Amino acid sequence: MTTDTGEFAGHGGRIAWRAWQPDNAPRAVVALVHGAAEHSGRYEHLGDALAGAGFAVYALDHIGHGRSDGTSANIGSMQAAADNVATLLELASAAHPGVPRFLLGHSMGSLVVLHLATRAPIDVAGIVVSAPPLDIPLGNPVQRMAAPLLTRWAPNLGVLTLDSAAISRDPEVVRAYDDDPLVFRGKLPARTAVEILQHAALVKQRLGTLTAPLLVLHGSADEIAAPSSADVIEHGAGSAEVSVRRYPGLFHEVFNEPERAQVIGDLTEWLSTHITGR
Repeated sequence: MTTDTGEFAGHGGRIAWRAWQPDNAPRAVVALVHGAAEHSGRYEHLGDALAGAGFAVYALDHIGHGRSDGTSANIGSMQAAADNVATLLELASAAHPGVPRFLLGHSMGSLVVLHLATRAPIDVAGIVVSAPPLDIPLGNPVQRMAAPLLTRWAPNLGVLTLDSAAISRDPEVVRAYDDDPLVFRGKLPARTAVEILQHAALVKQRLGTLTAPLLVLHGSADEIAAPSSADVIEHGAGSAEVSVRRYPGLFHEVFNEPERAQVIGDLTEWLSTHITGR
């Protein structure tokens, strides 16, 4: 297994990416999309595991995140974020032509993936979303009403706090998150918060246009993205196949919970069964 890094000129600025490559020709490529305030490097253990199972995994840092350009935690727009994921997917396909392609998003990243897949048809063998934030219990009514105004006049003003204690029941994961210099630890800026809220509503309306097989992973004790989001997808997606894995007691980052081996195993098995022509 090898790790590659690079960058491309994306919408909103320079986009940094990394990839985990299997030792042999990959069975498929996976474009992995991280959530708000974090970065792709936090998925090294997942990239290693999938590469070990024969998948080439490519992950970017959103604008305003990790090692990419932009103002801290400000994604600019969901449309631009989706465009950059589309570029990443094409980059991965160019490196490994002819193999199936998958999209994998966590939290805000799953919203970016769903926006990309519902705004126009996309050629992928399957879509995986972890903790999709379609029902969002963050922010009080006053903050929600004020956010659209703030995104115009003060897009970088912090409006929503992400509690690191809510990401995982593993204290080491929380400690590493809090100590990571590439993780943004302030309040999410108004622009990012509004883009998430508005596109969660938009994606709900467009779920019926989905056709690719879907896998939804969600912890039942997620306090950041409500577990009911999985129900929304299960009942609203137009895909002929929608699989939902609900993990009792798990927090927001199911790939970083003490039960991560089970979750990653479920993911790997689902990906493997959806590789066509192999």
